[in-house]
Amino acid sequence: MELPSLLIFSLFFLTGSNEKNPVTWILFIFWTVHYLNRSVVFPVRTHTKGKKIPLLIVMLAISFNFFNAFFNGHYLAYYQFSYSLDWITDLRFILGGILFIAGMIMNITSDNKLIKLRKQESKGYSLPSGGLFEYVSCPNFFGEIVEWTGFALMAWNPAALSFAVWTFVNLFPRALDHHRWYKSNFENYPLKRKALIPFLI
Repeated sequence: MELPSLLIFSLFFLTGSNEKNPVTWILFIFWTVHYLNRSVVFPVRTHTKGKKIPLLIVMLAISFNFFNAFFNGHYLAYYQFSYSLDWITDLRFILGGILFIAGMIMNITSDNKLIKLRKQESKGYSLPSGGLFEYVSCPNFFGEIVEWTGFALMAWNPAALSFAVWTFVNLFPRALDHHRWYKSNFENYPLKRKALIPFLI
């Protein structure tokens, strides 16, 4: 479902008329590394054979990824002002890069814990613990929000900002739903554990 984000963004970036420099190549690498993991590596590792998903959800996910990649790839390839090399030392780019990498680490390590838990439990569900799971029910979602907030800071354009906002709008209600499910199915669910953002929500 997330493969369009990898392919379409890459197509626009590599064939677009805008000048490519170290700044845009870093943005391209960050985007492609994330979506290589999400669209290729992660699905292979999840072991969800036999599980079904509604066709509507699949189509909506493909549509979102198509348009998101189109807007971000097209903007960077044709409309984005040319980044000067000084942008690499700009605080927004540096802070954004730190957030993106930190968010990716949070996302991947949390996914790893869930995958390991799934392998251990052939039937039923177990309560995730350790790492950021001690603070929130959905650290993988939190990590992804941090990632794309960082990317928006790095790119500093409306397309990237819209993606960061949409990521939060999409994942926030899902995290609340997951959190409610955990609390209703595990009597010993930690009372201090939040849904999405440590110590806050």
